[in-house]
Amino acid sequence: MTNSIPEISANDVIFVIGSNTTETHPIIALQMKRAAGKGAEIIIADPRKIDLVRFSSLWMQHKPGTDVALLNAIMHVILKEKMLDGKFIDEWTEGFDAFSKTLKDYTPAKAEKITGVPAKEIVQAARMYGKAARPAIYYTMGITQHSHGTQNVFAVANLALMTGNLGKESTGVNPLRGQNNVQGSTDMGCIPNQYPGYQKVDLDAIKEKFESAWGVKLSGKPGITATEMIIAASEGSLNAMYIMGENPLISDPDINHTKKALKKLEFLVVQDIFMTETAELADVVLPAACFAEKEGTFTNTERRLQRVRKAVTPPDNAREDSWIVLELSRRMGYEMQYNFIEEVLQEIGKVWPAVAGITYGRIETFGLQWPCPTLNHPGTPYLFKGGFPRGKAAFTPVHYSRSKELPDREFPFVLSTGRQLFHYHSGSMTRRVTELNMIAPEAYV
Repeated sequence: MTNSIPEISANDVIFVIGSNTTETHPIIALQMKRAAGKGAEIIIADPRKIDLVRFSSLWMQHKPGTDVALLNAIMHVILKEKMLDGKFIDEWTEGFDAFSKTLKDYTPAKAEKITGVPAKEIVQAARMYGKAARPAIYYTMGITQHSHGTQNVFAVANLALMTGNLGKESTGVNPLRGQNNVQGSTDMGCIPNQYPGYQKVDLDAIKEKFESAWGVKLSGKPGITATEMIIAASEGSLNAMYIMGENPLISDPDINHTKKALKKLEFLVVQDIFMTETAELADVVLPAACFAEKEGTFTNTERRLQRVRKAVTPPDNAREDSWIVLELSRRMGYEMQYNFIEEVLQEIGKVWPAVAGITYGRIETFGLQWPCPTLNHPGTPYLFKGGFPRGKAAFTPVHYSRSKELPDREFPFVLSTGRQLFHYHSGSMTRRVTELNMIAPEAYV
């Protein structure tokens, strides 16, 4: 998130696209409802009539996969009716002229034919967002998990840029993270093409920096994504997998394909707190400690590092994830020397300055938001105040393209997956709770 959760209360317009917020982020949804109670207008763009529609001023029911056409049409109206922030565009952005020309063809009338949203609703949404003093955009995987997901995100960023709604309190572009430490995982380099701090593995200067810090030679070749790994395993070009805290045999879209792919591996390791469906296929299962059985930090959706403290002892032979990784590394010939777990955070600060000012002492009672580069820095509630790291933010022209998989005679329906309020993701933990199963005993269509 570019901005913070408490800032939602001061939004005057809340634009939610691709997010069933009340079921997937109920605490943030509560903040949105409170804002609506104080007079904020909520715009919903979603094919499904989600619960938050009850609190909205406008619901645009667009066809799945038509987000770019909808967003470009909204920007077309903002451009035509001169609801731009010209001063912000001139001072803090580049490429606007080329970008603005691409909006010419995205009239509300044309977008209506593509999206199914009446042209008058597109105009209404544009005016609500374009005239607001403190509008913010909130989205989740409803716009990212498409063949054109990157274009969707660029379109959202373009909308915020052309109206000057970045770098200010209670505005911004706010992707909501789906789990308590997804942000922390990506911050720490759990992405196939990046080291900690979003530093690209195929840049020589970055590679050399991490080689120096870690005392080893590193590859400059980006890895492959989780979905690509399953495909590679099924094709026989990937021979082993090490899965930590994931249950793809339940969460992947084609379970039969995933099961065949995992069975084809020469070697599968699963590290988890329960014997999940995926763990049952593993050659080796490493029993891990849960969140209440370990020390460290989690980083939440608003970039806030928070302390995790050990409350209970792990059962039997379960071990903290960090202990397992350190021990495996030692046995494979690379000794990682840490006397206590905070040394890991200290090391992160040496290779990624954005967290250099965060210590366990400083987050003893309340977390800090990165960037926090020095020990006296207060943290950063919202990003881009006074400018952008690259100098000027670039507009990115995007065009609508049809989804890769559309209904046909053999498969006549569109399936858009979602989550249930009462179960956490694949349910590895929550499906073991009798009371939750009484309320939501099974999945549904």
